[in-house]
Formats: sequence, C-alpha cells, structure tokens
Amino acid sequence: MVGTIVELDVREDLQKKIEPFEKIMNAIKPLQSGDMFILHAPFKPIPLFPIMKAKGFTYEAEQIEKKHWKVTFIKQG
Repeated sequence: MVGTIVELDVREDLQKKIEPFEKIMNAIKPLQSGDMFILHAPFKPIPLFPIMKAKGFTYEAEQIEKKHWKVTFIKQG
C-alpha cells in the first residue's frame, strides 16, 4: 500500500535562480514510512541524495528529457 505522494517541480525555481532546498525539506517533513516524494529537477540532484538518505529515503532517478529529471524518493520504515 502506498501512502501519501508529494510531488514537487523545482525546475522553474532553479531557472529563476531560487534555491529550492528549503521548499524540498518542508515538503518531506510530514512524510511517514511508505510515503513517496517525487521531485522534478533540471539536472540529477546528486547533492540531495546523501541528505535524503540520512532522512531515511531510498531513491530512484530517471532522466525524462535533456533538462528534466524525475527522482522518486520513498520513506523507509
């Protein structure tokens, strides 16, 4: 059973030079075990991976277009 799914697209923020880190952290704060966070970014957000891992998330990154990465994070129990 999949819990809550939160989806966030930060491509526009990054285009406007707005750092989306705080927005991402606020989005994942309420997530529980089994919940999913889907991030859309213009590049593979490698610096985010160890942070999310430390917060108990596994992830899968997939490149959809040249400047569109979809990363699915799943909160572990």
